[in-house]
Amino acid sequence: MPEPLLRVEALDAFYGDFQALFGVSMQVEAGQVVAIIGANGAGKSTLLKNIAGLMPSRPEAINFAGEKIGDVPAHLVLARGIALVPEGRRLFPSLNVEENLLIGGQIARPGPWNLQRVYQLFPVLAERRRLPAPSLSGGQQQMVAIGRALMSNPKLLLCDEISLGLAPIVVREIYALLPSIAAEGISLVIVEQDIVQALAAASHVYCLQEGRVALEGPAPTLSRDAVSAAYFGIRAIASAP
Repeated sequence: MPEPLLRVEALDAFYGDFQALFGVSMQVEAGQVVAIIGANGAGKSTLLKNIAGLMPSRPEAINFAGEKIGDVPAHLVLARGIALVPEGRRLFPSLNVEENLLIGGQIARPGPWNLQRVYQLFPVLAERRRLPAPSLSGGQQQMVAIGRALMSNPKLLLCDEISLGLAPIVVREIYALLPSIAAEGISLVIVEQDIVQALAAASHVYCLQEGRVALEGPAPTLSRDAVSAAYFGIRAIASAP
């Protein structure tokens, strides 16, 4: 069997004395779309921060493309091919759309993604490329955040709550474009609270509950009842004395 592109093994994560993740393990195959679901505070964003190098961990806890990267800082993780679309977009408000996109390309990794390709994926950004980033709608800003990450030509794209605060029609539009991104050979990890969107978009799903993997498996095999139980911790409540 080929080695997964990403393997996370028994990952613990802390904020000071507070433990946010407890022995989390997961993997992502090349070209795969994986969804991480769970309620607020489940540890989803913390998991992505660890993978992206924003939080240090044991070197062997995160393996990417055959290399241990758990203690590698974020800028070097990006150089190796992992890009993060952060929760809340985190665009540079003093820059216009195109300048925000160009920042993503500063790493100069080889690959198919450049300004022209991003504008083909998101034509509305080409029309608004000279406008200040804050003047765009929430959905358009999310497109800029995704485009900025793609400009680094990643092997793995981490998307943290890309539907947060967006109208349903905009969410559907963005999710409809994810297959085009995956078709370029990019693996995706999508953190999502919306169970329906996650199950529809991903081939494999991990559900976090209070910092632990409560359920995982191929998306088509997971029943709605099982996912809901893991998501809300119903089993844990039912088994409590």
